[in-house]
Amino acid sequence: MLILLNKPYQVLSQFSDSEGRATLADLVDVPGVYPAGRLDYDSEGLLLLTDDGKLQARISQPASKIPKTYWAQVEGIPGEEQFNKLLRGVKLKDGVARALSVTLIEPPGDLWDRDPPIRYRASVPDTWIEVALTQGRNRQVRRMTAAVGLPTLRLIRYSIGPWSLAGLRPGETRRLSSKEAWKAL
Repeated sequence: MLILLNKPYQVLSQFSDSEGRATLADLVDVPGVYPAGRLDYDSEGLLLLTDDGKLQARISQPASKIPKTYWAQVEGIPGEEQFNKLLRGVKLKDGVARALSVTLIEPPGDLWDRDPPIRYRASVPDTWIEVALTQGRNRQVRRMTAAVGLPTLRLIRYSIGPWSLAGLRPGETRRLSSKEAWKAL
């Protein structure tokens, strides 16, 4: 089985926490499923969970090169040079990170409010961009945008491979059989 979850802001991508923070156990009541990858505590969006070990490995292993698409609300107005740097690759502490694609987008329609909301500064504009990657390093999109002078204010993973958030509100799930999931890959 594959579960598509719209992980809310400030929920850990694990089933327990010694500090009492919200976890996947608060949202998913299905025994024997595990996340296929992670999504930061302060990021929102698509998280996949499965009880199929081979499917989990296929989705989460970097060698699979499954694209992941993120919507990032960034501080500032990006220019062509910043997008080119993201596409050519930016040097991070753990190596060079490249985007497959970077696009300026309109604020996503039907986007839910975040609680607490992002900080708002009248003197500094913000912009939404869409970034696609095949890598999945810790806080990668945030570190990449910061490296080109566009700090990320809000980050939402919209899709992983063929699966997306379409129709899922925060905390909602959709289930597919393993057969359906493998067929989609």
